[in-house]
Amino acid sequence: MSTVALIDDHESVRLGLEAACLRDGTQSVVFSGSTVGSYLEWRHGSGAAPAEIVVLDLTLGDGTTVTENVRALTDDGSSVMIHSVADRPAVVREALAAGAVGVVSKSSALEDVLSAIRTVARGEPLNNLEWASAVDGDRAFADAQLSVREREVLSLYATGLPLKAVAERLGVAYSTAKENITRVRTKYVEVGRPAPTKIDLLRRAVEDGIIAPSAEGGSGGV
Repeated sequence: MSTVALIDDHESVRLGLEAACLRDGTQSVVFSGSTVGSYLEWRHGSGAAPAEIVVLDLTLGDGTTVTENVRALTDDGSSVMIHSVADRPAVVREALAAGAVGVVSKSSALEDVLSAIRTVARGEPLNNLEWASAVDGDRAFADAQLSVREREVLSLYATGLPLKAVAERLGVAYSTAKENITRVRTKYVEVGRPAPTKIDLLRRAVEDGIIAPSAEGGSGGV
């Protein structure tokens, strides 16, 4: 059972999600509140572990920015899923760039929201219509200016091949493949889209059209 925190300044939204999670039985709601600050105060005051997943409204009423909120939560050790009216692609992109794992619309059916939470809990990329519309056509967001070789290495590595197998497939030294992945990670950091894990690299590769969403399969060994 995954632990979930709900942060939204609309109490009715929180209550609905909390009830749905309780019925679903695969998520335990450990916190429900209106601000990130109140969540962090509760967590540190109680000594509770970070929630595995924080379902976060895009805009809260306390004047905080989405970048501040997402970074505070990810730095604290949680995966952040945006749950909001996804009609402002620029703000959604800001949340994704800050480290949110994905977005699901408040107009989605409750089962779709629960399915998204389960996907995030499994450590899998959350690629849906809201996510796609936020990044579609925005090259400033999507373009990390990878070289042809870097894209080749990324496409093989992110879909599950160990680096040694990537090197063999491309006919290059292991050290060359490793150097390419290091450069890929550096370039994504430089454009504000860090990819410290293999799942993050998979997500970036899908975002940039380097691999198709259907290739989201394995994210196995290094």
